[in-house]
Amino acid sequence: MANIKSAVKRIEIAERNRQRNKSYRSAAKTLAKTYYAALSEFAADPSDEKKQAVDSSMSAAFSKIDKAVKRGSLHKNAAARRKSRIAKALKQHETAS
Repeated sequence: MANIKSAVKRIEIAERNRQRNKSYRSAAKTLAKTYYAALSEFAADPSDEKKQAVDSSMSAAFSKIDKAVKRGSLHKNAAARRKSRIAKALKQHETAS
């Protein structure tokens, strides 16, 4: 443990930022998982209702990923890769059906 007051403060700030970054990344992962679940449900039984659920969950995932980049908890290239994978999954299901 640090003895200097400024070093103690920096440790506290780093921990606070780590927790905040973790929550943004975790939320982005969770929304991506819900998107994939909605997509598999749509692929099993296509309907307009399920298509809307896929689109809304895709939009929410994109939004959360972009916010994570804006806050600095996710690198922009990592975010682009995640968004690309999400879009690619939808594209594959559309071409298959």
